[in-house]
Amino acid sequence: MPVVTIARHFGAGGDSVGKMVADRLHADFLGPQLIDEVAHRLELPKEEVEAADEQPGSFLQRLLIALAAASPEHAVTAESPTWTPPYTDPQSDPRRAVLEYTQQVITEAARSGNVVIVGRGGAYVLHDLPGVLHVFLRADESTRVKAVMEREHIGQEDARRRVKQTDENRRAYIRQVYGHTWDLPSHYDLVVDTGRLGYDATVDAILAALKGRTR
Repeated sequence: MPVVTIARHFGAGGDSVGKMVADRLHADFLGPQLIDEVAHRLELPKEEVEAADEQPGSFLQRLLIALAAASPEHAVTAESPTWTPPYTDPQSDPRRAVLEYTQQVITEAARSGNVVIVGRGGAYVLHDLPGVLHVFLRADESTRVKAVMEREHIGQEDARRRVKQTDENRRAYIRQVYGHTWDLPSHYDLVVDTGRLGYDATVDAILAALKGRTR
């Protein structure tokens, strides 16, 4: 029962490739649905959880209030500081619940097998789980800017800013939460340039790597 995690540069086609791999494997795809599941478990609107995900500088006041209400011993005021880890008291970190629920969802999905997991530090959450294939998708900046322009119908400079900011958010998220360098090739079993190979060949490479591991 294959388990694949996919980390990706923004604009390198992570969701598209992930869905294609899942289709070929007849596997579950765990991408944006992960945010919905975390939101459901926290009983908060998914937009608020999405804003906390992979955005290390942001803060959700409503999330802090909701979590504090569930733990009355932690007082919350309007002057409560934003999330700037590490907190002196980890239990007071308002984003810890989002992280813990996310990790729980990823772990549960991987244990059931036959799943493709995109983003959210899956390679680090599951680094001790045998048999998981960890993939990183990259592409040069110009390729990714063009893809974002077409997908989001925005201009070149806006797309360039989106690419750089999103990559930096993801890089900072992994560094702060797991203490690792997000795009370091040695942290992954397979690194593929989707800009050079295209999505179809990238999917073939991932499936070939999976097949090779099962021999």
